[in-house]
Amino acid sequence: MDQLRPVMVGKKKIYNPSSTETLNARGIIDGDPTGLIELTKVKYQWAIPLWDTMLANSWYPKEVDMTQDAKDYKTLSIAERRMYDLILSQLIFMDSIQTNNTTDNINPYITAPEVNVLIVRQAFEEALHSSSYAVMVESVSENTDSIYNMWRTDEVLFKKNNYIAKVYESLETNPTSKAKLLALFANQILEGLYFYQGFAFIYSLARSGKMLGSAQMIRFIQRDELTHLTLFKQMINSIRKDRPELFTEELETEVYEMFKEAVSLEAEWGCHVADGKILGFNDAIILQYVQYLADLRLKGVQMKPLYNVENPIKWVDKFSNFNQQKVNFFEATVTNYSKGSLSMDDF
Repeated sequence: MDQLRPVMVGKKKIYNPSSTETLNARGIIDGDPTGLIELTKVKYQWAIPLWDTMLANSWYPKEVDMTQDAKDYKTLSIAERRMYDLILSQLIFMDSIQTNNTTDNINPYITAPEVNVLIVRQAFEEALHSSSYAVMVESVSENTDSIYNMWRTDEVLFKKNNYIAKVYESLETNPTSKAKLLALFANQILEGLYFYQGFAFIYSLARSGKMLGSAQMIRFIQRDELTHLTLFKQMINSIRKDRPELFTEELETEVYEMFKEAVSLEAEWGCHVADGKILGFNDAIILQYVQYLADLRLKGVQMKPLYNVENPIKWVDKFSNFNQQKVNFFEATVTNYSKGSLSMDDF
C-alpha cells in the first residue's frame, strides 16, 4: 500500500468532503473516498475497458422473438417442460437477489469509484435479466404463477436459495474486511456456478432444435454474466495485490469450503432438475461439469483447483460464445455482435 489508512468498517459515505485519500491509496474495499465519481483519474485501469464493454453489450429482451418457443413448449416432453420451468424459476430467483445484493449489499462497501459504476451497471443488467425471464415465462408458460412460486414449493431449490441468501446476509451483520472479501468470492460462485449450469440446460433444448428463442435470450444473458465474472475476478485479484495480508491460510480454507459446499448443492440441484431424463445430463456429467466450473473460477482468482477435471459438455461453448460465432445459428443470418464482447478464453 502506498499510504497507510484506517480500515473503514461500515459503509462508505455518499458525500465525504473531509477525505484526503490519494489516488494511489484508493482501495477496492476499506477506502475513504470523497464520493465524487471522476473517471478521468482511476487507479484500477481494467475498469474503464470493462465499462466500455458492458455499455457496448446493451440489448433488450423484447428484441428476441419467442413466437416459435410458445409452440415448441407445448411439444416438450413432461421431463423437458419440468426442467425448463425449474431452471427459469432458479434464474428468476438468482437475478432478483443479485439486483438487490449488488446495489444494497456489495456496492456500499466498495470504495473505488471506477468500480462502483461497474457494479451499478451490473445491477441494471441483473434487473434486465429479470425482465427477460418475464418475457420467457409469459411467452411460453400456461401457468406463470407456478414458475414464479417454485422457489417456495420445490424443496431442493428452496434449500439452495437459502444457502445463497445466508452467505450474503453475513456481510450486513459483520462488515469486516474478511467478510467483504468473502462476499466477493460468494459472488464468483453465484455468477460462475449457479447461473452457468442453468444456462447449459436451456442450451440442451436448443441443441435438439427446440426453444431457440429462449436459448438466444440466455446467450445475451450469459454474455452479461461473463462481464460480471470478470468484474469480481478483477476486484479479488486487485485486493490480493493491494492487501496480500488479507489472503491468509484461514481465509483460503473458508473459500475452498464455500466452493465445496456450492459444488455439492449445485450438483444435487442439477440431478434433481434432470431427474435422469434429460439427454446428455446424467448424474456423473452434472457433477463433473459443476466441478469443472468451480476449478475455472478458482484459477481465475489465483487459487489452486480442487478437482482437476475436464469440461464434459464442451458443446455448450458453441451456443454461448459470441466472439467465435458471427452467424446467428438460430436464424442462419449475420448478426452484428459487439466488438467489445468477452469470451470464455478472456476469463
